[in-house]
Amino acid sequence: MKPMDTDMPHMSRVLIIDDDEQICDILATAFGRMGHTASCAVTLKQGLEKIVTDTMDVVFLDVNLPDGNGLAAIKTIQQMPAAPEIIIITGNEDADGAELAMRSNAWDYISKSGSYKECTFALNRALAFRRQKRVPDKKTSIKREGIVGESRPVLDCLDKVAKAAKHHMPVLVTGETGTGKELFSRAIHANSSRSHAAFVVVDCAALPGHLVESTLFGHAKGAFTGADTSQTGLMKMADKGTLFLDEVGELPLSVQKNFLRAIQEKQFRPVGAAHEIKSDFRLICATHRNLPDMVKNNSFREDLYFRLFSMHIHLPPLKARKSDVPALVQAHLSRKYDISKGKGVTVSEDFLEELQTYAWPGNVRELINTLDLVCSDAGTGDTLFAHHLPPHIRAFHIRNKFTVSSTAAADPTTLDKQLQFKDYMEKMKLAYLQDLLSAARGDISECCHRSGLSRSQMYRLIQQYNLKTD
Repeated sequence: MKPMDTDMPHMSRVLIIDDDEQICDILATAFGRMGHTASCAVTLKQGLEKIVTDTMDVVFLDVNLPDGNGLAAIKTIQQMPAAPEIIIITGNEDADGAELAMRSNAWDYISKSGSYKECTFALNRALAFRRQKRVPDKKTSIKREGIVGESRPVLDCLDKVAKAAKHHMPVLVTGETGTGKELFSRAIHANSSRSHAAFVVVDCAALPGHLVESTLFGHAKGAFTGADTSQTGLMKMADKGTLFLDEVGELPLSVQKNFLRAIQEKQFRPVGAAHEIKSDFRLICATHRNLPDMVKNNSFREDLYFRLFSMHIHLPPLKARKSDVPALVQAHLSRKYDISKGKGVTVSEDFLEELQTYAWPGNVRELINTLDLVCSDAGTGDTLFAHHLPPHIRAFHIRNKFTVSSTAAADPTTLDKQLQFKDYMEKMKLAYLQDLLSAARGDISECCHRSGLSRSQMYRLIQQYNLKTD
């Protein structure tokens, strides 16, 4: 096997953030001998400043620093321009910490008790990976009909759509109700080699219990009372195309075993038929349910779950991509008035401000329904004002303004630009946990699913910040 080429075309810049100066010296010397430029920082604040002012290729990040926790800073670093690869180094071998680092997409998690060669090996691999990322992709613009937005969460999902379209493996699309799971699923199909064939939608939540198998697999004439003719099932209709199972979490347990075999073997027996038939379909499933919890509760088959989970795309809620709200508003209003051939409307600044403030529990679907209602209420007016919005949205905006004002008045550090990094991070962690518990309605399993934290980490944080879960 040819050894991996780890020489970078240009000398790489490596930053070591560790309060142990001996560790810094050892690693900096080792990396310098490898031909890289290595610098050190003994606090998290110093390290973040260096990453901002100097472009770094790789950061070796300690966990326990004098002014903060390295794990909590991973996302901050990853959001910086030309974000470096992150390798966590720690003196405490913590399985929960390692899991959190991997879920945060850190490159590696290394114990200081090991040999420094582990660090050099990890550095070589991270640099090789980074070099590969720099090779320009021969990208073509993907078809994204109906998908509006240029925010980072949306673009990340579209990148996954492009990758999924190149393969035929099953895809699981998750997200809250109203986030556009079917739209993104259609985009996978439209950009795939199967786009010429059918995209067959199965709404598992709407399937009558006694007709699920005959709807999916089809049935022969006389298979049951009322089966006067043979019927082709939806799985056969999706032959050479894509079978989309919406709300797959609602698929009855009694059907899941036969369905698992059908997607594995690509053949099945219609109800009452003597012979099996084949169908070469690509499977995409969507759900707002927590399937891992359903597996634990024995309401969803574990083997089917792992079969569906070949590739996963999680869609962000609208409150996590509020910068897309103006574009979503413009796109919907343009479609609406193109269809009706009426005059166009404009929106006022206060109208958009209140839309961007609101939490949108119903996500994009709720936004669209709200716009339709507002346009109806505005009548012949050609400008939409905040006054046209439903009372609950206006009330939310007012309450939010008072909350922000009272928080600022009660805590003068919110206006202190010299606020210490550690204090700032603590405030951000508390705010995040409060929002997380509120969104999940105190459901710890849902909190863990959304945040990527383990159950033990979540309970530890709840206790640390004295939070209520009811």
